[in-house]
Amino acid sequence: MTGRARTILVTGGSRGIGAATAEIAGAAGWNVAVNFRSDSAAAEACAERVRAAGGQAITVQGDVSDEAAVDAMFDATRTAFGAIDAVVVNAGIVAPASPIAEMTLERMRRVIDTNLIGALLCARAAARHLPRPLDQPAASIVLISSAASRLGGANEYVDYAASKGAIDTLTIGLSKELAANNIRVNGVRPGIIETDIHASGGEPGRAQRMAPLVPMQRAGTARETGEAVFWLCTEAASYVTGAVVDVAGGR
Repeated sequence: MTGRARTILVTGGSRGIGAATAEIAGAAGWNVAVNFRSDSAAAEACAERVRAAGGQAITVQGDVSDEAAVDAMFDATRTAFGAIDAVVVNAGIVAPASPIAEMTLERMRRVIDTNLIGALLCARAAARHLPRPLDQPAASIVLISSAASRLGGANEYVDYAASKGAIDTLTIGLSKELAANNIRVNGVRPGIIETDIHASGGEPGRAQRMAPLVPMQRAGTARETGEAVFWLCTEAASYVTGAVVDVAGGR
């Protein structure tokens, strides 16, 4: 690994926390694969910002809930850059706020397929691509959870919260399973963060509405979350595995 730039694959990298993480990695000189599902223009714009910051970047289309697409995105990243050192499992969705009594099966399946099945498929691919000898710098998987996993999402997103609770458990289990392969696995639990996910959930102003409930009295930014995510990918976190880091302003 000596003498080459490190490589990171970020799922859901075209916007929000994923895009912020990609740009931070680019500024550190990393190669970045920006995964996206449908918005190629946003993904390419992120890739351009990575390049402007000093990194190399490609965009890789693929729905994380599609097994073949996940395998293809890992193969494309490896073909472009030679190896993969870190994977940020960030792609996720939320549906419009609703009590569970009014949720459709289609909605619940879509949330679980993307947020949990997608994470499992990406984790499986990472477990196949990232192993390395113990005398080399460790590889890293960072799973993006949510403070909803411990707050519950009542009357709004209990399906989303349940999917993220599973991500917390997956983080713990994978950290133990993959440690012998020199892969560290950690999670990040963002709280109220100013990203487009609120609009996709039907309430663009939700971060501002919820800000007074945060002890720090403000919403966080994608950049603040991305800094924590990228730190977990680096050698600065070389003895950190099985941790779930809250980036939630004290909430």
